Amino acid sequence: MGIAVVSGSASGIGAATRKRLEADGDKVVGIDIRNAEITADLSTPEGRATAISQALEACNGRIDRLVLSAGLSELHPLHLVVKVNYFGAMALLDGFREALKAGSDPSAVLLCSNSARMTSFEGNPFIEMLLEGDEARACAFIEESKNTFLAYAGGKFALGIAMRRRTPDFGAAGIRLNAIAPGPTKTPLLAEIKEDAVRTAGLEGLPNPLGRYATAEEIAASIAFLLGPDASYVHGVVLYADGGIDAALAPDRF
Repeated sequence: MGIAVVSGSASGIGAATRKRLEADGDKVVGIDIRNAEITADLSTPEGRATAISQALEACNGRIDRLVLSAGLSELHPLHLVVKVNYFGAMALLDGFREALKAGSDPSAVLLCSNSARMTSFEGNPFIEMLLEGDEARACAFIEESKNTFLAYAGGKFALGIAMRRRTPDFGAAGIRLNAIAPGPTKTPLLAEIKEDAVRTAGLEGLPNPLGRYATAEEIAASIAFLLGPDASYVHGVVLYADGGIDAALAPDRF
């Protein structure tokens, strides 16, 4: 039995991951804006600080497994998408590093997206703002651009890079660090998107080799694998759990 912290634990992939980890014997401390052990708004520095301090207290300064799944769809105000999906996740990851270092076979998983590689974001100034930690400029840029795809998918692209850039430091501390990139998954976030006709058409236009969307439980199972002993030499990986959509879109890139 270990100690796990899961952000976004109240719904969707986060809730399914919580259930899976508890079934595997972990004590789970959930973080969410409501219906969790720790209620915090990850769009604000104060909320992030509250989440970190209260989680550290609840876990007595030791975390074995960390899952950062809190996130917003691009239908929300774009500055909030950036604040929660990227800056909230990175603040928690860095804020829990020492507690993970104190854990037993510690590992962490971030929630990326298969949309992050559906176009090229290399050289985009927004990505650089994210990676440089310039929250104010990034939020102002994305609100001015009104680019919903860049806000969501670009943020997930930057998240994957930030994760990989941390692998030397986290690895030296004995912490495995990976990310998962789901495709469309049956969650409240997907339900929000499917209320929009344009985005629904975009989803339905994607190649779908398995012919269906994932369940949250399937994504949680992949997360549990990345966290667990069977992935003991997996570090710095973005695992696509998208039914083959990425492979169908870009079969020659891996």
